Amino acid sequence: MSIERARFNMVEQQIRTWDVLDPTVLDVCTRINRENYVPQNLQSLAFADTEIEIGFGQHMMSPKIEARALQALKVASGDIVLEIGTGSGYMAALLSSLAYKVDSLEINAELAASAARRLASDGFDNCTVRACDGIDGFIASAPYDAIMISGSCAQRRPKIEKLLAIGGRLFLVLGVAPVMQATLITRYDQETWISEDLFETTVTPLIGAEKKREFQF
Repeated sequence: MSIERARFNMVEQQIRTWDVLDPTVLDVCTRINRENYVPQNLQSLAFADTEIEIGFGQHMMSPKIEARALQALKVASGDIVLEIGTGSGYMAALLSSLAYKVDSLEINAELAASAARRLASDGFDNCTVRACDGIDGFIASAPYDAIMISGSCAQRRPKIEKLLAIGGRLFLVLGVAPVMQATLITRYDQETWISEDLFETTVTPLIGAEKKREFQF
């Protein structure tokens, strides 16, 4: 099967059938070369409906999860976006193709460097990859219109939620395996955030967010 046929099948048989109907999202998932962000030895899985191991215990999310997240975030051309957990750089590429500016944070320096090279090679000069721990976000460019956490969190991240602009949207997967919930959090005003459950799923945890903090008296 050709790469273009495999990409077409990914969009039509995985993404569209999982209630991703936004034409902008379908278009960007068709245009961005996902195979450029997949390890060379796993190219046969570039368009498969599965997480892909990228080293250091980290994984790319499946295409349908990436697309549902992108659809939920409703990224616009003037948006400033934060991604936490760059990984391979593919989600940053999707976000950068729609947004004005993207800050993407990756705790592993080697993954950050390789992702930055891939993004630069594909011409995404509006994306800055930073090798740092993004568990509490990145305040320097806040507030953000959209925030994508590319990994699951055992519980909500209030410090990250506070980085949202009024009307800003945060996508994250909440919970601990085997029970996780994709969630959209929208900042309504200075003191109010609205949470919406989207769908059940399971994804690899974000480093540092794997366990719930214990309550201390």
